[in-house]
Amino acid sequence: MPITIGAKRESDFTDPIGMLGDCHRRIERFLSIIRKLASERHGAPLNKQEQNALAASLTYFREAAPKHTADEEESLFPRMRAADPVAIGTLFDRIDALESDHRTAVTLHTDVDKVSQSWLSRGKLSLDEASHLVALVGRLATLYERHIALEDTEVFPTATRVLSASDRAAIGSEMAARRGLDAK
Repeated sequence: MPITIGAKRESDFTDPIGMLGDCHRRIERFLSIIRKLASERHGAPLNKQEQNALAASLTYFREAAPKHTADEEESLFPRMRAADPVAIGTLFDRIDALESDHRTAVTLHTDVDKVSQSWLSRGKLSLDEASHLVALVGRLATLYERHIALEDTEVFPTATRVLSASDRAAIGSEMAARRGLDAK
């Protein structure tokens, strides 16, 4: 990956909340690629660069996105629920809604992957398939825009405020373990 002078360095496992935010930027980037290809190419044959971009985006959502969901649902959200209820306040209901979003996103990703894999293997889509893909990706984009905004502006700042250093360290260790890595 090229280095950009002055760019913010991505977080590491010592800052798991920052890593979750960094993952959001990757979700936005890969979803943008799929959305652009679906809407601009509308099922027409893709050149090699477009094929590679679509395949890489699909791979990201198949392999990395489930780990991000587990990071939130298995590591972050349970610790937030166990934190000071007064400090968490109305976020309890929002966290439940975020978990529901995760289930909806899995279904949408499965459908997007199926149509996109067909596009890659056959080289083109019918007009109906292309329109269906555009609609699916639009629904996914709408879900993620709301979901990510809530996490970035409310959930993550609250987590940073209410979770202890040991909680954050444990979350980082669990995130690393999900990826077969050492948190240090």
